[in-house]
Amino acid sequence: MLDSVLHRSLGVHRTLDPVGVLPAAARRLDPDPRLAPDEVRVAVQGIVLDAASWRPEDHGRDGDAVRAAVLAGIEASGRLDVGPRGMLVGVVDETGLDSPLGLEAGQPVATLVPLAGVPLRVTDGLASWDGAGRHVPAAGTAVLFARSIAAVLPEDLPQDVALTVLEVCGAPAATERAVHRSGHRPSVAVLGAAGRSGCLSLAAARDARAGRLVGVVGTEEHAAELRAARLADAVVVADTTDPLAVAAAVAEPVDVTVVCVDAPGAEQAAVLATADGGTVVFFSPAPASQAAAGAAEGMATDVTMLVGNGYTPGHAALALDLYRRTPGVRAMIDARVDR
Repeated sequence: MLDSVLHRSLGVHRTLDPVGVLPAAARRLDPDPRLAPDEVRVAVQGIVLDAASWRPEDHGRDGDAVRAAVLAGIEASGRLDVGPRGMLVGVVDETGLDSPLGLEAGQPVATLVPLAGVPLRVTDGLASWDGAGRHVPAAGTAVLFARSIAAVLPEDLPQDVALTVLEVCGAPAATERAVHRSGHRPSVAVLGAAGRSGCLSLAAARDARAGRLVGVVGTEEHAAELRAARLADAVVVADTTDPLAVAAAVAEPVDVTVVCVDAPGAEQAAVLATADGGTVVFFSPAPASQAAAGAAEGMATDVTMLVGNGYTPGHAALALDLYRRTPGVRAMIDARVDR
């Protein structure tokens, strides 16, 4: 009985091929809009493709061909199979009587789980999408399970701003947790500090009462922007694929390093910038665990390495709150809203 409840809460009952695996590992899901008692149906209004992996040129340069390929993938697999992350945006259509998610019909929501594990049915053929942008107008239905995560979109923020923040809300929460676990006022460096996840991570570290904050960016333009935002005590310019350059720029090794860049080689840079006994948090999907482990061994560096999984309880509320009350974060996020 316990196994049955667990399987249903994770959506295993929706896997068609192969049967009995977790939804994200299945080749095909059942997107039937009829609900089990603990499920929620969302009337989909749009899809936000994963910023780190969406490259339309990988699917051909013709918009019609790209749209047809993505649609065919959804119809064949019962889910979105483009990129590991991304979000669905829509309105809660119906909630099962036993759903623990606390959602109510009519609420605007964004999903905060990998789309590979969300049953999805598209009913408009993606007709309003040009096949290029990563914000995809769509109509259809999606099903959330008891262990799914969705954020109710706030009324006080424009939707495009809220989505921009929610897409990376795992980074500041993971940073806050790492700072708290590292002890009294640890020093923190953020690689890729001028990006959305980077600036939020700096704000979260400050909020968690970190000590010295170092923002590492790749260009003088980003450095000037970050200095104006006043989110870091020191802003340095270095190529994150060059470990020696990063270590020299950071100067004094820090207690916590947060990696928010999608660049091979950042593993070694992060390890080298971190003091013995410190912590490295990899939020970007790019760094490979084997490369990071090898870097630590090769440089005889004693660090704890954490892979940010995107979820920490309260991560959405934390990120939105940081945006609301941190002028520097607002300035940097607003400049990066994908409209």
